[in-house]
Amino acid sequence: MRLLQAAETVFAERGFSGATTAEIAARARLPKANLHYYFRTKAELYRAVLANVLELWLDELDRFTPERDPSDAVAEYIAAKLNWSRVRPNASKVFANEILHGAPFVKSYLARDLRRRVEDKAAVVRHWIGQGKMRPLDPKHFVFQLWAVTQHYADFEVQVRAVLGRRRLTEGDFAAAAANITGLILQGALARPPRAGRRRK
Repeated sequence: MRLLQAAETVFAERGFSGATTAEIAARARLPKANLHYYFRTKAELYRAVLANVLELWLDELDRFTPERDPSDAVAEYIAAKLNWSRVRPNASKVFANEILHGAPFVKSYLARDLRRRVEDKAAVVRHWIGQGKMRPLDPKHFVFQLWAVTQHYADFEVQVRAVLGRRRLTEGDFAAAAANITGLILQGALARPPRAGRRRK
């Protein structure tokens, strides 16, 4: 894990092309030979970092199950994703950089495994909609929006700090973000449309 987190930091700072296994080994406080014992190439290590990031995030979506109340599941998911943005901001930056470069290392994963996981959770959202627990909305776009608002605090951390006037983001900042995002998302997703025949004031 120490090696993966060191690699995550270097890949976030340098990108795949600029990163070197020598620098990653130094950050991990390991001999370079030890790094190559576990990962023969930089590409193998990079793929492992991306796989670890995706596993962290996608496991959080397992909170979406048919028997749960959507307000609880969504609130917990937002809090969990924001916590990863707080404690592992470089994970989000590495992934964002990979996507911005056309996803050369994870394109097949996105089209196969990620798509299947999102389809599964979209089915749960449709179930909630069918039970009248959520208003009609596009489940996949709902997931995209959850990703966008939670990862913003890692990917655009410099911008957020500048606007808030912070040298670093605090736990309080993330708690405020979680409360604000959760309120907005749930108000929109759980609000029922006006009954037929009733007029809005």
